[in-house]
Amino acid sequence: MKRSLAALALLAASILPSHAEEVGKVGVDWLGNDIVIDAVTDPKVQGVTCHLASFSRGVIDRLQKGNWFEDPSNASISCQQTGPVVIGDIELDEGGERVFSERTSLIWKKLIITRIYDKANNTLIYLAHASQVQDGSAKTSISTIPLFAGNVTWTKGKPE
Repeated sequence: MKRSLAALALLAASILPSHAEEVGKVGVDWLGNDIVIDAVTDPKVQGVTCHLASFSRGVIDRLQKGNWFEDPSNASISCQQTGPVVIGDIELDEGGERVFSERTSLIWKKLIITRIYDKANNTLIYLAHASQVQDGSAKTSISTIPLFAGNVTWTKGKPE
């Protein structure tokens, strides 16, 4: 019964987009620029929380630099196990699966978290990166969740 409820919760979560909850905001200068820290949950993996730090430009900085409609691609991520891990129907190929996406410009740029399963090392990798139409950014950050602990459940069975 407990396993069925966990599977049902994962199914419901996989239908809904992942969300971020702002948990901190640190002012970095007098121009109104901030570092924003969001807690992001993976819709297909219960028991993992990622904290994403990103840069938010203030109005004065936007006026001075003339770039009104976008924030820098800088971001940092740290993911931790925050409860029993229950893994749903995740992508297992090397391209991974998008877990979270947030616009950082009016149209062209997004800040993305992608989850990749490293089967050889039994580890989930979370990659924070920017996506742009052109001039893609090499600024990336990763965090890993080893799955060797006994409290990991795969709803469809562990991949062989």
